[in-house]
Amino acid sequence: MLPEPSSSAAERPLIVDVHDVRKVYLHQNRPLEVLKGVSLHVRAGEMLSIVGPSGAGKSTLLHLMGALDRPTSGAVAIAGHAVTSMNGTEIAALRNRTIGFVFQFHHLLPEFTAIENVMMPGLIHGGTRRDALEERARQLLREVGLEHRGSHRPSELSGGEQQRVALARALALGPALLLADEPTGNLDTANSQAMHDLFFDLNARHGTTMVIVTHNEALAARIPRVVKMRDGLIVEDAAQPSEPLPGGTELVAP
Repeated sequence: MLPEPSSSAAERPLIVDVHDVRKVYLHQNRPLEVLKGVSLHVRAGEMLSIVGPSGAGKSTLLHLMGALDRPTSGAVAIAGHAVTSMNGTEIAALRNRTIGFVFQFHHLLPEFTAIENVMMPGLIHGGTRRDALEERARQLLREVGLEHRGSHRPSELSGGEQQRVALARALALGPALLLADEPTGNLDTANSQAMHDLFFDLNARHGTTMVIVTHNEALAARIPRVVKMRDGLIVEDAAQPSEPLPGGTELVAP
């Protein structure tokens, strides 16, 4: 089990509060219980990974944490808002202002440039001048090392560059929570390492709470808290020492 948190950690607000959640789908007209009573609490600024074999329920749990789906029973609260008692419009508004998503596939819009893709959440959300959105997008592209590629379309970018643009887009509205589902699953070793470093850097720099579902053992081994799942249950929730980044720079959750 996770050791008792320090007083400073315990004083941080809960960003994710999942309580006794069950999720049942119909499969060939039979109920399939994917989550079997899962509880998980994530505080502001934490960085944790969710690991486990295929079919363990990792992505289902992440989707519930991101308000992309509703549990069959149990409760989910995000940044103090009880998602399970909200309507669709309220959930969409909460998701847009509070949560950023990075998936295995980047889902960039092919007809738009990198900078336009990063601006897109702000353009959809509205209420901010276009020049301010563009400056924010340039800043984020600079942080992921791609300011010089802002005018390029996704087809002109490498796989690693596309995923970094997707990460910048996920951060466009300054979300309190970043959820990543196999974010390096389609990348080679070098690009995976670069993405790993970016997650740690952005967490340390901005204090963004991060939950990362991954099969990548190298990434999971570096994350301060690891949640292990099996057969729809959390079987271990443990803190582990943070490993230094290459070059001796250690970036850990604040």
